[in-house]
Amino acid sequence: MSEKLTFVHLTDLHVGDPAVPDPGLQADTTANLRAILADVKRLTPAPAFMVVSGDLTNRGDAGSYRAVKALFAEATLSFPVFFALGNHDRREPFYEVMLDRSNAGGTPYDHDALIGDIHLIVLDTSIPGAIGGGFEPGQLDWLKERLDAHPARRKLLVMHHAPMLDPDEPATAWESITAEDTHRLATLLSGRRDILGILSGHIHYDRVSHWYGIPIVTGIGQHAAVDVLSLHQGLRSVAGASFIVGKVRESGLTVAFAPQPSDRRELASISWEGMAALIERFDGAVRG
Repeated sequence: MSEKLTFVHLTDLHVGDPAVPDPGLQADTTANLRAILADVKRLTPAPAFMVVSGDLTNRGDAGSYRAVKALFAEATLSFPVFFALGNHDRREPFYEVMLDRSNAGGTPYDHDALIGDIHLIVLDTSIPGAIGGGFEPGQLDWLKERLDAHPARRKLLVMHHAPMLDPDEPATAWESITAEDTHRLATLLSGRRDILGILSGHIHYDRVSHWYGIPIVTGIGQHAAVDVLSLHQGLRSVAGASFIVGKVRESGLTVAFAPQPSDRRELASISWEGMAALIERFDGAVRG
């Protein structure tokens, strides 16, 4: 019988440097994170670990990472916290501030850990300067090696951008890794019965998908919530924050969503036409 592990999944913290005004912040993300960490500390039993699936900061600057680090230090959590990187993050400041590493350069932040009988594997799907995600050369080779390293343990994957659910719909590419990388990942994971699930963020609403037999769990995060009732028109952001409590059972992965109190007021809105123009501007900058 596998050990029943409880864990917490946070995503999209979007913390900012309190000393630098940021018009791109739609909410008091510092207050949101502080409140959520206080709620997490009340969980019984205490979780075995926490994962944060990217967009730790809103601007990717060193001051914002110092704020993130201070908030987690202030919370005095009794369990380890594992971070992934998202499209709002920048690798160099993250390495320097969060990990005290000044020689990592711009290499993807891929890492793994053994917790009880669970093998946690964290992948960096951020593409510097882009909204959507993907893998750089060598990352899937590393993943294959890690997947085979502990055959007796079930795997829980963490990546900011989820696999692309509709490869035949290019307009959805902003919310995921690329169609090509989705196919490569699906091929790598095909036939494996030891994948508990994939934890992700980025899209700012709660969503659970069944992807070739693998659960993909995506959370709202701590910045803003996308109004799923308006998705036919575009992305309408409303006040809202949430976190996820997960449990690993013999039968598989269970998750529960823990929303924060909110008045659901509108914070921002962009049509799909405006979103397409924004994506083109970002992608053009990356190609350039």
